[in-house]
Amino acid sequence: MEDHQSPQLPNDSSSGSQPVEQHVDRLDNAFAKAEPSQTATFSNRLDLGEVAQAINRIKAELRKVIIGQEEMIDLLIVSILANGHSLIEGVPGVAKTVTAKLLAKTMRVNFSRIQFTPDLMPSDILGTSVFSMKNNEFEFKPGPIFSNIILIDEINRAPAKTQAALFEAMAERQVTIDGKEYSLNAPFLVFATQNPVEQEGTYRLPEAQLDRFLFKINVNYPNLQDEISILLGNHNRVDKDPESLIEPVLTADKITEYQNTIKKIIIEDNLIKYIAQITLNTRENPNLYLGASPRASIAIMNGSKAYAAIMGRDFVTPDDIKYISKSVLRHRIILTPEREMEGFTTDKVVEQIIDSIEIPR
Repeated sequence: MEDHQSPQLPNDSSSGSQPVEQHVDRLDNAFAKAEPSQTATFSNRLDLGEVAQAINRIKAELRKVIIGQEEMIDLLIVSILANGHSLIEGVPGVAKTVTAKLLAKTMRVNFSRIQFTPDLMPSDILGTSVFSMKNNEFEFKPGPIFSNIILIDEINRAPAKTQAALFEAMAERQVTIDGKEYSLNAPFLVFATQNPVEQEGTYRLPEAQLDRFLFKINVNYPNLQDEISILLGNHNRVDKDPESLIEPVLTADKITEYQNTIKKIIIEDNLIKYIAQITLNTRENPNLYLGASPRASIAIMNGSKAYAAIMGRDFVTPDDIKYISKSVLRHRIILTPEREMEGFTTDKVVEQIIDSIEIPR
């Protein structure tokens, strides 16, 4: 049987150090020549240059005032590109309202801010019919919901009747007044805030309404360095209004155009299966009383597409799905009473689910 041996480098004792160096150089040259033909060059099949430039400009404008909170900013931009509403939860003073308000200012769109209170009525947000002496008939006067970006402060303080009126606007992007339907102009996006600590005088949002939010974004305290930067920025602005520092970047038409571009982001079949497995696991998980619906699967897919775009790619990766899943699922699943008493969180369960599923290759 013929003996096959791997080629050996020249021995230092017989050939000296110079031949070895020459041999290594020849190997390096060979690999260098082979590298271009063996390395695939990838380029986006979709032109995302304009989208990326707009996102960078938006972030640059926000950084004039907002320090840190990169995750909140990224997820809010993703929600705009994916045409979904976002629920922002955090203690008072962590820039929830300011960030949403300044983000709206980076766009040339109509903006409304509504403070929810226990005595707020549906007509206060939808509008009402007023009798016109001039025309001798009732005329509809639109409320603040007739805008492009709606910021709702403390959404959990309004009663069920008002929540129901908002629910139709969020779900159908239309409102019904006196039996007549009025369509809301695109883009129509709701950014709502709520305080997880102070629960006196609040109403728990219905699961059906929570399901209409693409994301639930948890906002934490800044770290030490960010807190120092916040103090310095506030000190140096003196009497300047933060809103006056923000310049508009996008128009309503451009937002709609980018939303249509996001729909074309490529996602492979094995990644679609991966999303379905994550959602299915929430329905079968012993730690959960309520799992996620197919709407959650769609939200993960659309959110992953938008996140891939802000990362400069025209295709979705498993990491995009893993990153987006937590914000999509945390408000759509309910822990069993036993797990809740043990201090489990929905985020922890989602992490366990993702870790238990094999990542597609």
